[in-house]
Amino acid sequence: MAASLLGGAAIGAAFGEVLKAILSAKEKAAMFKPTLDRIEFIVGCIIPVVEETSKWNKVLNRRRDETEKLMERIMEGKKLLLECSKVRWYANWKKPKFTDKLRDFEESLKTFFAIVVEAQQARDITETLFEVKDMHADLKRLILNTGIGGFKGFSRSYAIPGPPEDFVGMEVPLWELKMMLFKDEVSTLVLSAPPGCGKTTLAKLFCHDKVVQEKFQDNIFFVIVSRNPTMEGLVQRLFEQKCYQVPGFQSQDVVYHLEQFLRSIAPDPILLVLDDVWPESLSIIDKFNIKIPGYKVLVTSRSHFPRFDCTYKLKPLNDENAMILFRRSASLPNQNSEIADEVVDKIVKGCKGFPMALNVVGRSLREEPKEVWQLREIQLSETGSIFEYDDLINCLKGSLDALDKKVKVKECFMDLCSFPEDQRIPVTCLIDIWAELYGQDDEGMRAIATLWELSSGNLLDLIIKRKDLGGSYSQYFVMQHDLLRELAIHLSNLEPIENRERVTVDIIGNNLPDWLTEGRQLSLKARLLSIFSGDKFPSKWCMMEVPKLEALVLNFRTQNYTLPDFILKSISIKVIVLINYGFFPAELSNFENLRHLFLLKRIRMEKVILAPFSFTSMNLPSLRKLTLVMCTIGQAFTTSTFRLPDSLANLEEIDIDYSYNLTVLPVELCLLARLKKLSITNCPKLTTLPKEISNWVALEVLRLSSLDIVLVFKTIGMSRVA
Repeated sequence: MAASLLGGAAIGAAFGEVLKAILSAKEKAAMFKPTLDRIEFIVGCIIPVVEETSKWNKVLNRRRDETEKLMERIMEGKKLLLECSKVRWYANWKKPKFTDKLRDFEESLKTFFAIVVEAQQARDITETLFEVKDMHADLKRLILNTGIGGFKGFSRSYAIPGPPEDFVGMEVPLWELKMMLFKDEVSTLVLSAPPGCGKTTLAKLFCHDKVVQEKFQDNIFFVIVSRNPTMEGLVQRLFEQKCYQVPGFQSQDVVYHLEQFLRSIAPDPILLVLDDVWPESLSIIDKFNIKIPGYKVLVTSRSHFPRFDCTYKLKPLNDENAMILFRRSASLPNQNSEIADEVVDKIVKGCKGFPMALNVVGRSLREEPKEVWQLREIQLSETGSIFEYDDLINCLKGSLDALDKKVKVKECFMDLCSFPEDQRIPVTCLIDIWAELYGQDDEGMRAIATLWELSSGNLLDLIIKRKDLGGSYSQYFVMQHDLLRELAIHLSNLEPIENRERVTVDIIGNNLPDWLTEGRQLSLKARLLSIFSGDKFPSKWCMMEVPKLEALVLNFRTQNYTLPDFILKSISIKVIVLINYGFFPAELSNFENLRHLFLLKRIRMEKVILAPFSFTSMNLPSLRKLTLVMCTIGQAFTTSTFRLPDSLANLEEIDIDYSYNLTVLPVELCLLARLKKLSITNCPKLTTLPKEISNWVALEVLRLSSLDIVLVFKTIGMSRVA
């Protein structure tokens, strides 16, 4: 009821009804007049505040819990006032009862202003300060990366993640964690728990704790480690978080640079959080164990490391907190529900107190009929213990049942495993892939709708850094919990490797998966192939045939990368994504392997150095969209074997983002007569567009952002400029 009254006009009407009820009660029940006068005064003060708060909550898409609680109390008060109106002067025996109720109503309104509004203001101020701090850090990074000396490298923000919204049952673990880590003799503490138990949530909560922030102030660092880290990459992230210029050091002196970096901050206390550490990374983590007064390291891991003396084992939630979190996730009221309590109890017990399982299972059951709840209870009962890793996977697997009738939505969820864990996935990249795999070529509308649906089920986190103008989603990102990524890989791997439509290959070091080292040429039926390789991969690709391949995602972390030769035979490829997760841009080899891909429609490249004549040394007749993010463009479009209008004859869209060495837009691009959309963003050295852009007679959208452009043309055939 209260939620339906949160529009501005509806709020005014609701309070208007209450004021009428007060006046009526004063007329008909004079015995309550003193109390009613005070209530009338308080309500008159509340009306403009609540209307203004509700308006801004709607504009800013903020939580409105406090307003909802107030509206519920107001509607209860209206009923009380109507009852008071019916009390006649001769019924004095009723006066004490209703006077007490009116005073309770008065006190609840005072409490709202004295406590709730103050808390809301404090929360809003904290959120604003955090956003300003984040924007300030982004600005400092931008200044650093565009400073004298040219391109310094750019990576996605590694600032401290925002505080978690749901942290039920974390109060005691947070207190215990502080008590342990604040001991003088403790320098490194391991926060250990099974997957999905809330380790990262507790670590984020720890970083935003008032006592912790007062102690460490601006020297709190949060670095996601994951499975395939490099010491150089981790240290570079520390420099970036402090907005220091990142040195180009060699592997043999990285520890020296780390120690010098930490000592430059000391003697001020330092907190370093290394999140999601795997056993194979322990040798790297040991190098962060440097004896500096006031320097503390918090390691989160699903594993227990006996070599560290101090370990905090995070336990699953107790029954009470598990029930609170589950009911909140499932939007289940505490009373008057048609879902039997014993069904809810069994589902909650089946989740064994794991916050991830409680959140995912709870959200999947929102607004579902009781039969679906009963079926889920049976499934969890059959699963058995959830403490073991496989059992947790089985528990979360049931949460995808709601997607069985939405085949493409489920397929899109599965596709997210094509990207490394703990990395932000650009939504525009997903739009490119899904446009070709599922025919969602509608400027991203269906892709965004799919992501919102998956986000509402807690199957991913949709991050919107800022709203884009002109229909672009370049500031939209997706992050997926590593457990859910492993769930998608687990489900994809149920079929034999030869028959899978989706294949994900993680190459650790120079060790290939067994099925790629059996000495036979493998033929796959995959439509989507994703390969991740680290900086130690020797680029010696094994031969395999993927004749039905339509989307190829190549994730790597190195300064030199060779495109695989099997591309030459995969002539059905429609979209290629190359993403370099290293700190510095990578030089590409074998780029000419794309010359036989006559069906290729979309290319996306991140943080690579394009060789001269890259796009004019071959003919790509079907290419429609080209996206270059943090790329060194150079002479990639300079005429070679082909003129650009011949090699990219049907190119319709170009996106260039964060190209720091782009000072002049290549004139050759102005010869692309079919170009409809051009987006150039965050290229601070680009100050002039050539006059030849008047040749773009088909151009519909020109999007320029975060750069100082001087337009030097008179007319251009555009219907829309963003």
